[in-house]
Amino acid sequence: MYNCALILAAGEGKRMKSNTPKVLHKVCGKEMVNHVIDTLKSAGIEDINVIVGKSAEQVKEKTGDRNASYSLQDAQLGTAHAVKCALEFLKDKKGTVLIFTGDAPLITKDTVEKLVSYKDEEDYSGVIVTSIIENPFGYGRILRDRDGVKGIIEHKDCNKDELLINEINAGMYAFDIEDLVENIGKISNDNVQKEYYLTDIIKIFVKQNKKVGSLPVPFEETLGVNSPLELSKVEAIMRNRINTMHMINGVKIIDPVSTYIDVDVKIDSNTIIYPGNVLQGNTEIKEGTILYPNSRIENSIIGENVTVQCSVILDSTIGKNSTVGPYAYIRPQSVIGERTRIGDFVEIKKSVIGNGTKVSHLTYIGDAEVGQNCNFGCGTVVVNYDGKKKCKTIIGNNAFIGCNTNLVSPVEVKDNTYIAAGSTITEEVPEESLAIARARQVNIKGWVSKRKTK
Repeated sequence: MYNCALILAAGEGKRMKSNTPKVLHKVCGKEMVNHVIDTLKSAGIEDINVIVGKSAEQVKEKTGDRNASYSLQDAQLGTAHAVKCALEFLKDKKGTVLIFTGDAPLITKDTVEKLVSYKDEEDYSGVIVTSIIENPFGYGRILRDRDGVKGIIEHKDCNKDELLINEINAGMYAFDIEDLVENIGKISNDNVQKEYYLTDIIKIFVKQNKKVGSLPVPFEETLGVNSPLELSKVEAIMRNRINTMHMINGVKIIDPVSTYIDVDVKIDSNTIIYPGNVLQGNTEIKEGTILYPNSRIENSIIGENVTVQCSVILDSTIGKNSTVGPYAYIRPQSVIGERTRIGDFVEIKKSVIGNGTKVSHLTYIGDAEVGQNCNFGCGTVVVNYDGKKKCKTIIGNNAFIGCNTNLVSPVEVKDNTYIAAGSTITEEVPEESLAIARARQVNIKGWVSKRKTK
């Protein structure tokens, strides 16, 4: 059976009070609309059309790598009007179309699969996703009679008895494509809001004696976002799901409430994550790694048996059996080798650090290639910027860089070299050499006594 989907993403989201379109606000590192797209794809729905509005170009830019198509709703005249704007997408299609909203990112793969199979097995013209809640204020109510679902009525149009109904419409549906296309034009805007409600098609189906069903799901899956407060609630639910999944898979998270892991982060089993860690983007944490409290790691690969303490690692790779921190800053495009030591208050920028090298404290390395088994003394600085351009430093294997050394780029330090503490190196240091580049010490005897006398 052919299946496709429409995602309603044209709303402006004025209550978000933000210049970012509502559906592009992120939940656990991913835009809400992309959560919905990815969930549909994981359930086997590949043909997806996103209905966009005023912020069409922004939405297209952020969803462009997901192979979706787009329909434009140039005026906000209701959900049925949005579907009408996608009729070209549905033209000549036969099968099932799912309709979801781009601001409800908690829907699960399991629910999508159930919705499709339930609609097909029972041969329904339409299936409504519903939930039972104690306080249904603001939600459309499901109207039933002895034969089942007979319609949906929006909250603002409810009478006193209808307001007491606690089965609500989640705003998610499965429709027979031909039945939907045939009847969408029959919906009117004769209601309080003067909008074209997609929910009205249920009444039309009932009048035509077409079968309509409902699929109850947990309320949290249906939660939509209309404000920063609602966004924070959805984020908390998603974060709990993510952390629970990792713990089931063998990750030890000491305090899940204070651990923030984005949805696309991958973590091997037998790792330990302490409170306050923030793992973002496409980060990968390999087996045996320990993340002590309060680090931020984004789009980085952390190798096996690495220890990270209170540091920031961005768009970089850390080799296995290495240690980072505390208070280290690994900036983008850095590659830290195996068995390395990146210590406290060390900053690495766009550099390669070889296996076994130790950069223990208070050091800056930028735009450099560093070999294996080197040692950097405290206070070393790679002077990589001449005021106009960034220049490169190359350091060979087994180099010993003394404390408070300045390496003025571009410069090369060959294998098996020593640089004396306090040196400013501006020329190549040959292999097996000791480089000393500092003023000769002069001691003036009696200078202090003479100064006091004066």
